[in-house]
Amino acid sequence: MKIREIFGDSRFNRRLWHLAWPIALQSLLLASVAAADAFMLGLLEQNAMAAVALAAQISFVMSIFILGIASGGSVLAAQYWGKKDPESLDHIFHIMLRIMTLVDLVFFGASFFIPRQLMMIYSSDGLLIELGGRYLRIAAWSYLLMGISQCYQVFMKISDHARSALYVSSAAVLMNIAFNAVFIFGIGPIPQLRAEGAAIATVISRLAELVICLFLSCRPGYLHPRTANLLKVDSVLSRDFIRISLPLLGASLLWGTGFSAYTAIVGHLGADAAAANSVASVVRDLICCLCNGIAAAGGILLGQELGAGNQEEARRIGIRLRDISFFIGFVSMGMVLLLTTPVVAGLKLTPPAQSYLTGMMLVQAFYMIGRTVNTVMINGIFDSGGDTLFDLYSLVVAMWGISIPVALAGAFYFHWPVLAVYACTCLDELGKIPWVCYHFQKYQWLKNLTRG
Repeated sequence: MKIREIFGDSRFNRRLWHLAWPIALQSLLLASVAAADAFMLGLLEQNAMAAVALAAQISFVMSIFILGIASGGSVLAAQYWGKKDPESLDHIFHIMLRIMTLVDLVFFGASFFIPRQLMMIYSSDGLLIELGGRYLRIAAWSYLLMGISQCYQVFMKISDHARSALYVSSAAVLMNIAFNAVFIFGIGPIPQLRAEGAAIATVISRLAELVICLFLSCRPGYLHPRTANLLKVDSVLSRDFIRISLPLLGASLLWGTGFSAYTAIVGHLGADAAAANSVASVVRDLICCLCNGIAAAGGILLGQELGAGNQEEARRIGIRLRDISFFIGFVSMGMVLLLTTPVVAGLKLTPPAQSYLTGMMLVQAFYMIGRTVNTVMINGIFDSGGDTLFDLYSLVVAMWGISIPVALAGAFYFHWPVLAVYACTCLDELGKIPWVCYHFQKYQWLKNLTRG
């Protein structure tokens, strides 16, 4: 298919880009925090960089819970926004807030009280465990705020205020990066705190993010929870929320813990492998921001059309998103290849770590095709269309049934080289493409979820 055919609908392109660019930029800004941590700590020492990258897996797993809850809320809220039902939107907001607060408290408690035990999941290196544990005990305070902020940002996006969510993230990220520099390197009267400095910067920026969200939500035209309804439970909407969110949460947990397992497997292959993998992961997350934005924006447009009863238009949107996903996949592949040399040369890594990183980047270039296509089609089209179970099934088979067992066997039984084990962790996304395309053609994902 020619590029002109893929991008031929100018009206759809404008609507998609209007939503996608702030979401993609927001995702890029969030990923840039991890990039800043890796870059700044990498300029000082490899062990601090690797320790923080491993410790950050805890917030990554937490973000998976948050993503599952936010995705369920977004799918349901987008359709009720299309239906123009403010009362139901308010109840959905409260459901999300209650669940997010519980998640925040659980992860705060674990990270504050047992940080060393959490670090032992990802590394057997005593120094990495010590450095990462100190980081976690401070960063735990930021976990009290993450879920609540995301509730507000989800409702900004579905109510045509995606730019406001971008501004919130921009302010928080810029503040995080600035304080990273101050606390990691030690500027002025501040001593050089290294890993602990990165944690302090995270806490400050998360607090600022929540304060800005609360301020914006009080402005005219924005959705915000009405305190009178905070403890009221709408049993019908609660059941719908659980029915939609549980498969999404299950899929998010399988995906997130799977990626966390990949990190743990590679992390146990040595400090050099852990350092190289932490850098490769940052590059991957930065480049995936484009497909994340397209998936989220396309899903909102598709959900709004379904909620308004326009099923045929929703089908056409799905077809366009599918075609766009393949184009973006090859663009992402080229970006990884272009970045390989400057990334490897720019950080203070040992020669073995540099060699591992070069190989990982080359493997990752091909992986990006599958990652992009599957993100847009599964998380953008299928989930927003109401087919939230497919992602769960595909992860059970491809990630947990194939990639993780093969990587575990290669690392700890067959003792394969580091790059061979890393390649095993990338099998699932490429392997799912034919299955995903076949499922798309059945159009079972076209479902109107609203009531009344």
